[in-house]
Amino acid sequence: MEEKTIPILPCRTIQPVLDFYTALGFKVTFQQKSPNPYAVVERGGIQLHFFGMKQYEPAESYSTCYVHTDDVDGLHEVFRARLKAEYGRIPTRGLPRIGPLNDTSHGVRQFLVTDPGGNCLRIGQRTSQDQHHRPAPKETFARALHHASLLADSKEDPASAAKIIDRVLRLEDERPTPVQLLRLLVLRADVAGRLGDEETARSALDQATAVHLTAQERESVADDLERLKELGV
Repeated sequence: MEEKTIPILPCRTIQPVLDFYTALGFKVTFQQKSPNPYAVVERGGIQLHFFGMKQYEPAESYSTCYVHTDDVDGLHEVFRARLKAEYGRIPTRGLPRIGPLNDTSHGVRQFLVTDPGGNCLRIGQRTSQDQHHRPAPKETFARALHHASLLADSKEDPASAAKIIDRVLRLEDERPTPVQLLRLLVLRADVAGRLGDEETARSALDQATAVHLTAQERESVADDLERLKELGV
């Protein structure tokens, strides 16, 4: 016996969604324009179905599906390169968009892709057999980074993430380590950009760039440094 789950996702207009997935390297394997708009895209073992819904609002969408892969870094790199070739830049805010790679607290390394219909693909690779969320750290700055990252990337709530980071960076009796400071500032710049606050984004980027790290520390925050470089473009 063999079973397969295929998500059927809504969109207001199907063609922009198909164009987006084609840019990512998917093939349109079926399309029906009437009486009910419907289409299918496939790439490797990923198959997605879409249906048209005139009253649908992409910006308010909660449609999500999860894609497991054994090479999340490679897929992220391919998708970013293809989107840059298609749009002349890598879309990181608005619709469509692609998010950064993150190591989650539940043993998965993942990134998010949101299409023009507002549908979010969480694409991840397991890094641990324990899929339970690890408890939030007790240390002040590690805890703030933990919660801000969850809000920014899992719940897609950049405003709440920004409040957490701003609050912890205003503390006068405690200071973060250089690694913690860099990670907090990069995330702050990221969420500021998503919120359209370019002044705060630039200030956070400048501060992050000025953080001095040892070679070993730089290696431990390779993802954050890559994100810093991308945000600074």
